[in-house]
Amino acid sequence: MDKSNAAALEQLVTAAVDDTLSLRDWVRQQAAVLVATAAQVAEAIERGNRILLCGNGGSAGDAQHLATELVVRLSGDFERPALPAIALTTNSSTLTAAANDYGFEQVFTRQLEAFGRPGDVLLTISTSGNSANLVRAVEMAAKRNLHVIQFLGKGGGELEGKGTCYTVPSDDTNRIQEIHIMLGHLLVSLVERILYG
Repeated sequence: MDKSNAAALEQLVTAAVDDTLSLRDWVRQQAAVLVATAAQVAEAIERGNRILLCGNGGSAGDAQHLATELVVRLSGDFERPALPAIALTTNSSTLTAAANDYGFEQVFTRQLEAFGRPGDVLLTISTSGNSANLVRAVEMAAKRNLHVIQFLGKGGGELEGKGTCYTVPSDDTNRIQEIHIMLGHLLVSLVERILYG
């Protein structure tokens, strides 16, 4: 690789980091809302309710990641009991059967119909806010009296304004996903501390 190519690639790295750092300032501004949201999640858990998470693609991976951190733990520095969280993205037999029999837009609604109870929390993760299966999931959550939390981007799309929305002010999928996982880590950490000091 010649020096000019290396310099251009280094600038790409610097620009990406600067972009992410500017979005972290936006996260700081969400502190009060994040604490209030964590308190709602903690109250749901104390009532015996669960957190159900879903997303597509990389956001499905984030849903699984955050569900795992709720069930297992976020950090070895803070020991506490397991928290009831289920990623609706993990059962390939259920996902493919629902997609085959009802259409891909129903893969999460069928599971919410089976598992969602009034007072549960649905956390959806979407960079665009326009995924039909997440739109249907939020509609089902409203019918079943679940509290909805959404990590969104790109203006929030169809999902904007439905539930408690954290809409990252970016159109860059990579940057949005980086901030989504930061929001998720903060939410889990806050829930842990509200419940277990």
